[in-house]
Amino acid sequence: MSGRTVSSAILILVLGSFFATLCDVFIKLAGSEVAIFQFTFLRAVFMCFILLPIVILRLYRRSKAAVFLGLKLHFIRGNMWVLAAVLLVLSLAELSLATANAVFYTAPIFIMLFGAFFYKERLSMDVVLAAVLGFMGILVILRPTEITFGMVSAILFAVVLAANSLLIKKLPQQQDILYGLLVTQFFALPLAGGLALWEGEAFQIELLVYAALSSICSILYSVSCLVGYRYVASSKVTSAEYSGLIFAFLIGWWIFGETPDLGLFIGSLLVITPLLYLSHRDVKRLRREQMLSNTRSNLGAG
Repeated sequence: MSGRTVSSAILILVLGSFFATLCDVFIKLAGSEVAIFQFTFLRAVFMCFILLPIVILRLYRRSKAAVFLGLKLHFIRGNMWVLAAVLLVLSLAELSLATANAVFYTAPIFIMLFGAFFYKERLSMDVVLAAVLGFMGILVILRPTEITFGMVSAILFAVVLAANSLLIKKLPQQQDILYGLLVTQFFALPLAGGLALWEGEAFQIELLVYAALSSICSILYSVSCLVGYRYVASSKVTSAEYSGLIFAFLIGWWIFGETPDLGLFIGSLLVITPLLYLSHRDVKRLRREQMLSNTRSNLGAG
């Protein structure tokens, strides 16, 4: 699986979505009474330990000129990662795996809205409609008779994830992505460690397994995105990531005995269908542009 063809890139992204869901599973298995800040700190530590030897080997073969670039952005993203990791634990402690993941998939909507606000990207009527339907989907999924901490945490997680994703655009293009991920996690350690000390909970040795496994899955997901989007236009394959919601339905039913209801399916369709439409629209636009370019090249050659 090289990721150089659309089919292989889709397969890689589907596998990545599976690992992302597994990451959520291990976090949920840690339990609702988990020491949240201690668990977050352990996840950051394991990610640093796993990434460090890989990054050293990669840097050994490449130019080291870009290692000090973008440190301020990595610092911001590292601290945002801590916030997102805490919100992830809080939401999974209360919501079912499928419900939480359905809300998490509103992150692309927030990315589009934030992109329009901060980067002055064009906000078409299709995007506005997708946002409205997505928020309606959240209401159908959660059906809030009262606002709970888990609901708010899931929505805020999607917001923070979207903001963190937008910052990637500002990272140095010549910098190795795994190196950037390592530096981001390194900058997450002080805040996560300080919060763990402030929390004051006794060390829970059983958290080591869940922290390690969730960290491995998180890194595998990041690598899958790196390979899956490297050679193929993102609009052609990004819909493959929504397979994660199917994994969340199946694994939630198999491991946690969760039974999705009709409202969850309808709400998920309201969230994902507009995003799939936008992705399909971009694919058609790229094809038209490619055909126009080929036509112009042929006319020029003639």
